[in-house]
Amino acid sequence: MSSPLDPALKVAESLLQIKAVKLSPNKPFTWASGWKSPIYCDNRKTLSYPAVRTYIRQQFVHAINHEFGRVDMIAGVATGGIAHGALVAHDLGLPFIYVRSGSKEHGLKNQVEGDLTVGRSVVVIEDLVSTGGSSLNAVQALRDAGLEVKGMVAIFTYGFDEAREAFAKAKVNLFALTNYSILLDQALRSDYITEKDVVSLNEWRKDPAGWDAVKA
Repeated sequence: MSSPLDPALKVAESLLQIKAVKLSPNKPFTWASGWKSPIYCDNRKTLSYPAVRTYIRQQFVHAINHEFGRVDMIAGVATGGIAHGALVAHDLGLPFIYVRSGSKEHGLKNQVEGDLTVGRSVVVIEDLVSTGGSSLNAVQALRDAGLEVKGMVAIFTYGFDEAREAFAKAKVNLFALTNYSILLDQALRSDYITEKDVVSLNEWRKDPAGWDAVKA
């Protein structure tokens, strides 16, 4: 009998195999925020692999049906959530809209693009949730446009306390196909990392802003 974690482990394994997620505890990456990080995640790579993007689409559809029920529209968050969102909307036979990071400076100056008159309730598609700032900015833009946001589904979340608190405060239900803990579990099973690496990687998530690769 299959374990309930199987789909999440499969998504995690796919991200590792196609190098959408790279783990490097000894040679950390530098994020745009300035944080030193032992992990780098670029889920846009999933679009280049038909089998991976198909599985992700199927899991998104299952999550939406199971977690949120009937919905009028699907919204993608620019840029990583747009293509996945369009695929999900097509599969569900629903209208699709997308949310820019900010309003355009010309034309209609829209932040939300698409026909907003074709429905009221929406589920948001994200590729990645880190601190939650950009994701919740998209949610607020949709709410400001008069839409009811039933929730958000993402490919991956780091599971930061900061993000959990922000989503709770904004009253947004988040469902991720896989997460940091599951990713580390799968990476260890598949020999991508060692037990020692896991200790360092867990220390980073506890305090990503203050994490020191040398001390870890």
